[in-house]
Amino acid sequence: MPGLRMTARVSSPAPDAPRLAVLASGGGSNLQALIDAHARGDLPAPIVLVISNRADAGALARARRHQIPAFHVGRRDHADPDARILELLQAHRVDVVVLAGWLKLVDPRVLAAFPERVVNIHPGPLPRFGGKGMHGIHVHEAVLAAGVPCSGPTVHLVNERYDEGPPLAAVEVPVEAGDTPQTLQQRVLGAEHALLWRVIRDHFCESTAGVKGT
Repeated sequence: MPGLRMTARVSSPAPDAPRLAVLASGGGSNLQALIDAHARGDLPAPIVLVISNRADAGALARARRHQIPAFHVGRRDHADPDARILELLQAHRVDVVVLAGWLKLVDPRVLAAFPERVVNIHPGPLPRFGGKGMHGIHVHEAVLAAGVPCSGPTVHLVNERYDEGPPLAAVEVPVEAGDTPQTLQQRVLGAEHALLWRVIRDHFCESTAGVKGT
């Protein structure tokens, strides 16, 4: 892919693909891209669980259409939502947790249970266009206000702070004359859909070292 920056791929194929959980707060278009990649055979890892903190999230409906177990976990129904999320991840024998439009910090208990196995896709270059409040259309507004020539999504490992984990890959999406936040968002979203499954495949599916056995 043009503009793609990734670490070296592991050459040996994984005999057992890792089991994925996707956490999403919104419509779930990146979830759909993962579902489609798995259906095509491009992504060996199956999605075995989808969780949202919003009962009306489109991601839950997408998951259910594909017979993927899907759960809303919110404060109204759970005194400790993060404990419930961890319980679900462990009950479904998840190996890798994927944040795809998840707008909450990941609880330290989840990070401890899945060391270097929680990944996020961010819709802009990091670290410049990351941090608290930098999500969705706000990222694209900031990119255009800064006058930079390129934007593009970044996939990174997750730590205790917003968008500060080690980067795994990024794609450059040129800013075009006349771009609005909405037009830029659509092109970046297309790049996200092409990037996320490749990163998961290359970093978690081609070697079982440190992945299986949660």
